[in-house]
Amino acid sequence: MKSNIILSGVGGQGILTLASIIDIAALKHNLFVKQSEVHGMSQRGGAVQCHLRISDKQIYSDLIPEGEADLIVSAEPMELLRHMPYLKKYGWIITDSSTFENIVNYPEKHDLYKQIKTHCNHIIISAKNCAKELGNSKMCNMILLGAASGQLPIPEDFFMQAIRYFFREKSEKIITKNIEAFKAGQKKAKDFVEFVY
Repeated sequence: MKSNIILSGVGGQGILTLASIIDIAALKHNLFVKQSEVHGMSQRGGAVQCHLRISDKQIYSDLIPEGEADLIVSAEPMELLRHMPYLKKYGWIITDSSTFENIVNYPEKHDLYKQIKTHCNHIIISAKNCAKELGNSKMCNMILLGAASGQLPIPEDFFMQAIRYFFREKSEKIITKNIEAFKAGQKKAKDFVEFVY
């Protein structure tokens, strides 16, 4: 078993937190993990990306070659499109529908969605709006994690353990809210797939 995942977004969207929780969940499930990350001007809205490789056997490289990603999860639709060359033909793409317009010539939202929808296995959810409904817009990453969890080789219980472990120094309320966001993401993805497919 092997799963190659790319996580992308911009600084402040919790991409590295997302990667850490997936790492913890995979390790708790006794899998091997390799991670590589790039974060330039991330504090100023610059691009952030992680290559994450999970396997039941030893992994020797932390970089995912083009055409080998099983899954791309993005907190921003244009950042998702930047990484499309890495995706396998029948891989999955999951993105928040909210944009982070940090450049002058940012494309029209509908043009971005149209490009995303050309790929057969896609999920577009309004993670930012869902997070606001839950009371904290910073939980978009947990909603995206929940949406992506069905495409990852890790049982749900290990994600619950990983979220609890990652936020162990926070209050029980914060842990509970992040678990709630994860479950909301699972439901959003299920509803999207049932509606589209």
